[in-house]
Amino acid sequence: MQQRAPGKYHCGGLWTNACCSHPFPGEAIEDAAVRRLKEEMGFQTAVEKIFDFVYRAELDNGLIEHEFDHVFVGKYDGEIPFNPTEVMNTRYLASGELEVLVAKEPELFTPWFKAALPRVLDWWRKQH
Repeated sequence: MQQRAPGKYHCGGLWTNACCSHPFPGEAIEDAAVRRLKEEMGFQTAVEKIFDFVYRAELDNGLIEHEFDHVFVGKYDGEIPFNPTEVMNTRYLASGELEVLVAKEPELFTPWFKAALPRVLDWWRKQH
């Protein structure tokens, strides 16, 4: 996961998924995911869509997000030369450790991350 850069217009400093974005007009969703992974995290890898979901959240700066999101996964093992305007830090946690941390300190995570996490973990457990 990544910790959003403090200068982000909302949720700066919170932990979240590897990257987020909106596709360009006419851009395929998967292509947008790969593009933003490179722009934010600094690496490329193949991705696979595992589900979609809708969430609504009131954010820290008075904004409300109500989005239809696509969740992709990919496999990568290497250096993460992240973009510091997007990312402050990165971290790997085992799924059990992550569940415990989110339960104990939910305020450390973005609303969309907390909304998607149970389904991501269900998918992960079915794969492994």
